[in-house]
Amino acid sequence: MPESVVLLHGFSGTGRAWEGVAAALRREGYRALAPDLPGHGAASDFELPITFDACVRKVLADAPERFLLGGYSLGGRVALHIALSAPDRVSRLVLVSSTAGVEDASEREARRLADHLLADELERMPFEDFIERWRTQPLFADEPPEVGRLAREDQRRNRPEALAEVLRGIGAGEMEPMWDRLAGLHMPVSVVVGDRDAKFVALGRRLAAEAPHGRLFTLAGGHNLPLENPEAVAGVIACA
Repeated sequence: MPESVVLLHGFSGTGRAWEGVAAALRREGYRALAPDLPGHGAASDFELPITFDACVRKVLADAPERFLLGGYSLGGRVALHIALSAPDRVSRLVLVSSTAGVEDASEREARRLADHLLADELERMPFEDFIERWRTQPLFADEPPEVGRLAREDQRRNRPEALAEVLRGIGAGEMEPMWDRLAGLHMPVSVVVGDRDAKFVALGRRLAAEAPHGRLFTLAGGHNLPLENPEAVAGVIACA
């Protein structure tokens, strides 16, 4: 039976963001699954509140009994919660452009307030204005035009009021940092970063160093590696 891979997307994306990666994995004989996380895409009507525990329950309920788990950005943070909650079900963990949380309490509170403000604005502003605001962050400033086009197309599969609830429930400021729990990851952990993504290169080095069986992979690209360099991401997952 082919190994199952569950792939979790980032904030304001959907499982479709993994299409290139999933296609490459299927050519290698994997069974690739990319669900929409609560509050996104087909799961926009997920019952409130949206929490990390709720995301863990939903992914585990729909996943095979044992699987390789990958997560990008927000999806990586959800994947960390899953791997620590159900280590017997996760054979390997791949974290792409992700983090174990904001450690500094004042910085985390500032991010929480900013996320809640953005959530309020999401419910009022035209959705296309939000999409442009999100895509023009410095984090995505150097991405190729085609990556930006694909990311915008994927964002339009969401509903703004649902994304607002995601920010209020599982935004970066809502997550308790998990750095001190990384030693509890006993499965192999592959940490994947883009060579142009300086902030997450530093975070990735630390993630890989603090996970007992962690390994860092630096690929050509920026923050949104599943869209920019799907073949290389699939290659890491296949050899993780």
